[in-house]
Amino acid sequence: MVYPNQRMKIRLFPDRNSYFCESHERVRNMKNVSKKVSKMLLLLASTSLVAVSCSTNPHKAEKIETNMDKKDNVSSDSQIGVKDGNMVFQRKVEIKEELRRLQNDVYSLEDRVYGNRNYGSLGLYGVLKKCKEDLADKRNGGDGKLTWTEPLERVTNREDDLKLGLDENEKLVGVTVEFLKDRIDRFRGYRNVLEKREDEYTEKISICRTELKSRKADEKSGER
Repeated sequence: MVYPNQRMKIRLFPDRNSYFCESHERVRNMKNVSKKVSKMLLLLASTSLVAVSCSTNPHKAEKIETNMDKKDNVSSDSQIGVKDGNMVFQRKVEIKEELRRLQNDVYSLEDRVYGNRNYGSLGLYGVLKKCKEDLADKRNGGDGKLTWTEPLERVTNREDDLKLGLDENEKLVGVTVEFLKDRIDRFRGYRNVLEKREDEYTEKISICRTELKSRKADEKSGER
């Protein structure tokens, strides 16, 4: 015999154990799906990172298409022409020549700015210092004391650090290795710094000489 309250209890809580089992199973399935998605995202991110790293490697030698239609020379290393239907200007140089020219420009510019002891040249740095000495001279109205605050800072290091050892032929050698792009970027940076200092020293020399000329003119006027 089934009492009314027992029927009500059965209707209110049908298959209670089954309900909790199904809920637990759903949670476990969701966790498994979440783990799979996380692994997929991690794998995708790693693959993308590798792909980006490979595609953006600045030191990798890539193939460059230099052929053009309707080309005509502008100079020894530059041309105009049509590429993919577009009118373009193209400059093509051998890297060894470009690097040699860049290095020579930097070394020459540094000698112009700071002088060269081997050749006895003062450079703009030395010229400015000499002018400041003349200004400090009591004969030119100075106090006899040189105030000099310009540091002698050469930007290049002519003697690169060598790694010493034996080469493949068992000969004692000194070797330096540097990525080509890094060396070109480094010397371009040197050139920019030296060009800026050249302008600064040229301006300072002009100001110094003007002041020195003015003092000498005042002295001559006083003598009269």
